[in-house]
Amino acid sequence: MVVTGGERSAGGGGPVPLHGPGADPARQPQGASADPDEVGYRGPAACAAAGITYRQLDYWARTGLVEPGVRPAHGSGTQRLYGARDVVVLKIVKRLLDAGVSLQSIRTAVRYLRAADAADLRRMTLISDGATVYECTSPHEVVELLEGGQGIFGIAVGVVFSDVQAALAQLHAERVDTGETLVGHNAADELARRRSRAG
Repeated sequence: MVVTGGERSAGGGGPVPLHGPGADPARQPQGASADPDEVGYRGPAACAAAGITYRQLDYWARTGLVEPGVRPAHGSGTQRLYGARDVVVLKIVKRLLDAGVSLQSIRTAVRYLRAADAADLRRMTLISDGATVYECTSPHEVVELLEGGQGIFGIAVGVVFSDVQAALAQLHAERVDTGETLVGHNAADELARRRSRAG
C-alpha cells in the first residue's frame, strides 16, 4: 500500500509513504514507455472526456498540476495535445479535488500516476480518507483502512481508464507524427455524414 502524504504506520506492515522519510524505492513506478503511434487530443476533447471545464484544464496546465504529455503549448497559436493517460489523470484529479484532498497530496498522486506503466495503472485502486491518498493492491489493504474508523472513498483507476477510452473514441484526435485529424466514432457524426451523402 502506498501513501501520498502522512506517516508510516506502526508495525511496518501498513502504509508506506510515496515520498519523504520511509519511502520504499522498490514500490516507486519505474516509468512508462511512450507509444510511438500515440494520438493526442486537443483541450476541448480532453475536457469532454475528463468531465472538467476548459478553465480548469488551462489552470492545471499553467500551474504544472497536469501538463499535456503529448505536446505542450509553445507560445500563441499552438495547441496543447493530451494523451489518453493525461485524460485519465485529469479525471482522477477532479475526483480528488471534489473530495477535498489537499493539493500537495494530489500533486504527489499525479507524479505517481504519470510514472506508472499502463498495466499497473489498470490494476491500481486509489483510496483516500480526504487527507491522504493510498494505492491499495489487495482487498485486505482496503479493509485495513476501513478498520481505521475514517470515512474513505475509492477510485478504481482501471474503470476510469475504460470510461476515458470510451469517451475518447467518440471524439476527434490528432496523430502525433503527421498532425492528421482522426474522426471519432460518434453516431451523430456518422448520421450527419450519411445524410449529406444521401442529399
